Amino acid sequence: MDKWIPAFRMLGIGFYIAFCIVGGILAGWWLGDKRPLFVIIGLVVGLVMAFYGTYSMVKPLLDGKNRQQGKRNG
Repeated sequence: MDKWIPAFRMLGIGFYIAFCIVGGILAGWWLGDKRPLFVIIGLVVGLVMAFYGTYSMVKPLLDGKNRQQGKRNG
């Protein structure tokens, strides 16, 4: 079961990215009544949210891996 934990974590990150991008586009479409400028703004906001959220989800994983490598080397 331990080998499935990273797979589920990555699956969750993928769904988070998709939700942010699609949600931003739909919000821009709804706010702008199908005007392209608001859709583009929504896309940019969704991309920024997806990047920041993914970074904050992956950072603890990378920090833990770096600590483990430091213990092996030191």
